[in-house]
Amino acid sequence: MSTLYLGDTVPDFEQETSIGRIRFHEWAGDSWVVLFSHPADFTPVCTTELGLTGKLQPEFEKRNVRAIAISVDDVESHRTWAKDIEDTQNTIVGFPIIADKDKSVATLYDMIHPNQSGTATVRAVFIIDPAKKLRLTLTYPLSIGRNFDEILRVIDALQLSDAYGVATPGNWRDGDDVIVPLSLQDENLIREKFPKGYRAERPYLRFTPQPNK
Repeated sequence: MSTLYLGDTVPDFEQETSIGRIRFHEWAGDSWVVLFSHPADFTPVCTTELGLTGKLQPEFEKRNVRAIAISVDDVESHRTWAKDIEDTQNTIVGFPIIADKDKSVATLYDMIHPNQSGTATVRAVFIIDPAKKLRLTLTYPLSIGRNFDEILRVIDALQLSDAYGVATPGNWRDGDDVIVPLSLQDENLIREKFPKGYRAERPYLRFTPQPNK
């Protein structure tokens, strides 16, 4: 079992999935990836989450994101479960579900927390950039469903920060003002980088309109 830190290159692996065997880094290609784990197939919270993922595929595609789920059940179980998800959630499960029956991937990514369960994975989320670097993690207890609005929000924030060198304030959403980072102090550079100008609430707290809006 290893601990993954933000900025680490995520481990590669080869495993069976509901769409066939994949090598993770090769499958991810030049996309961002949301890898999220589930305690088991045919569980109610997971069913709603995978349904949401299916419905959000257009939103993920707009952001160059590939979603991939993981559960410790086998491929046939995943495929049967996917039909239930599609029937009950009115969507299509067009993304792979990793069949981690031997728990090798769960162990590699430290998804099993013994004080929650010795066998089931917690509800972990890993957001991975095209360079295969871990950019964000979220960990939920077994009984609590994830907030997919937040997952999309942080992807937007990460991509904006990478593209324009800005930071985002609390509760930021696409279109809101962003923050000029403290690392940028030269006024000429600030004016060049942010031609829309900025307002300084304090010398250390400077807001500027979102650069790509």
